[in-house]
Amino acid sequence: MRALSFRPALTLRGRTFKGLRGWAGKPLHPPLTDVPVGAYILVAAFDVLSFLFKDELWARDLYRAGTFTMVGGAVVSVFAALTGLWDWLKSTKKGTQARRTANAHAWTMLTVTGLVLVDIVMRWFLYEYVRYTPPRVLIVTLAAAGLTFIGGTLGGSLAYDYGFNVETSGDHPVWHESEVDVFPGDGHPA
Repeated sequence: MRALSFRPALTLRGRTFKGLRGWAGKPLHPPLTDVPVGAYILVAAFDVLSFLFKDELWARDLYRAGTFTMVGGAVVSVFAALTGLWDWLKSTKKGTQARRTANAHAWTMLTVTGLVLVDIVMRWFLYEYVRYTPPRVLIVTLAAAGLTFIGGTLGGSLAYDYGFNVETSGDHPVWHESEVDVFPGDGHPA
């Protein structure tokens, strides 16, 4: 048994390149979403702490860290949205439950994007020099984080419940009890 083998998880060998969608079995959209999701949840934590500890000197530092984190998440979300749009265009059939779930995911995340843009504008133009997170910014940040959780749950449902854009190396997953690595285009283990 090979205790440290994880090569099939990293290889692109034998996988078809699908443009903005990534490679067969290695889509680009899911890993790109990790950055904005993590950013928006972190910003909510920073802002709550900044608001709760408003009398502390570091409350402003948390607020500013939240601003930069929010901008970073928004930048990466552009690429996540492009790859998600391409997945939607190329992979979903009208009238299916997967398409309806993908639509709900897309609309939820577009709403998050709108809230994030409002949040950034408020931070840079209305509340740039405050000592802690203002209540209005906190409300928008928490709404964005909450909707991010809902949108991420819908996106996860697409992958885990519907198997949307999930491709294996054949008629079974890469992992096999034989502990023989299975790559796309290779024969199946005995």
